[in-house]
Parts: sequence; structure tokens; C-alpha cells
Amino acid sequence: MVSFEAVIFDCDGVLVDSESLALEVELEILADCGLTFGKEDFVRRFMGTADTKFRDMLEAESQARLGKPLRSDFLDLAHAARERVCRERLSEVPGARAAAMAWTGKKAVASSSRMDFLREKLTLAKLIDVFEPHIYSTELVAHGKPAPDIFLYTADTLDADPARCIVIEDSVNGVRAGVAAGMTVWAFVGGDHCDAALGEHLVEEGAERWVADWAEARALMEQLT
Repeated sequence: MVSFEAVIFDCDGVLVDSESLALEVELEILADCGLTFGKEDFVRRFMGTADTKFRDMLEAESQARLGKPLRSDFLDLAHAARERVCRERLSEVPGARAAAMAWTGKKAVASSSRMDFLREKLTLAKLIDVFEPHIYSTELVAHGKPAPDIFLYTADTLDADPARCIVIEDSVNGVRAGVAAGMTVWAFVGGDHCDAALGEHLVEEGAERWVADWAEARALMEQLT
């Protein structure tokens, strides 16, 4: 049995319930641009992608479906809308703080969010003190998820062996990044945007297991300490 030394947490949809808020505003903006998506399809294709790649993927979608470029200020609009709705309505995913504090080994946050917004979300959800100073954004590395760079960077900073790290993720790109980093990945489906079907899909993508909520994840982590 592997003796785990570190747990690396994604932020959006795992620690803070921001993904459902982001989905709400992004789908509205895209619909105004003429691009409509089913929620499940959008989650599986785009969630967990760093902003620049996210925009590039949507640009290709707009060219293919509409024969025209995506509006140039899409990311600015999306950033502003996400920040506004998070400041108004963001909350901790129930049980996240208690579960993270119950893990007595090394821990960190590794997210595709911009560093300033990442720290703001953790502050709004009253979680930043649990992880400080180990809070890392893909802005710090060459390639965002699904590349393994951010997880390898985090493990190195924690002085942890990647093979002895658990990644807790809720997106296809995050799971792929954790697997590529040689880490054990748990798919978390406790956010408002998730369901068991997504959990099964993430297992197909390489997650070792899926967990329904933080109560289940905490019980599993306590067995490892």
C-alpha cells in the first residue's frame, strides 16, 4: 500500500462552489455570442481549462459553428462576470475546510485560476488560512492542465514524491493532469455542477475512484494518516 505524504486540492468546484456560478455566467455570455451548449457537455469539454486555452477552444468552436471569430473581449467579460457573482454568492463546498484540516500531512491548492482571483476566492470562502503559503496557480508554470506542470511544481515545492501525492479534482483536464504527473487522483463530485455520471466519466479518464462529498473524502483520508 502506498504511504501518501501530500494531498493537492483543486479549488473551483472542489473547495469553493464557484464552478456552478461560472457556468451560469459563461453560458449566458456565450449564448449572447450565438454559441449554445448543454451544461453536461460544457462541463466535460471545458471545465478546468486555463483561461487562454479555454478562449482558444471557444474561438475554434465559433469559427466552426458560426463562421466567425469569438468576440475579442470574451475573456474580459467572463472574468468580470465570474468575479462579480463570486463576490456576491461564493461559498465553501460543504465540509471542505473540516476535511482539509483533518489531513495532517502536507497539503496545497493547485488551480487553473489566476493567482489574484484564486486567493480572493479562498479568502471569501474562509479557507485561505488552511493552505497558506501553499497556494499555486498555473500562471506559475509553462503549461496549464491537462499538462502535469502545476502538479509537479506543487509536489516539488512541498518536497513530496509525486507518486505519494493524492490529487482531488472535479474536471477531465484536472484528472488528466494528475494522472500525467504520476499521482493518485480522486474525482470529487460534491460541487453543485457535478453528479455521479461525471464521477464515472472521470474514473474512465484515470481517476482511481470518485467521492460523492467531503464526508466521504475525509473518511478516506483519515484511513491514510
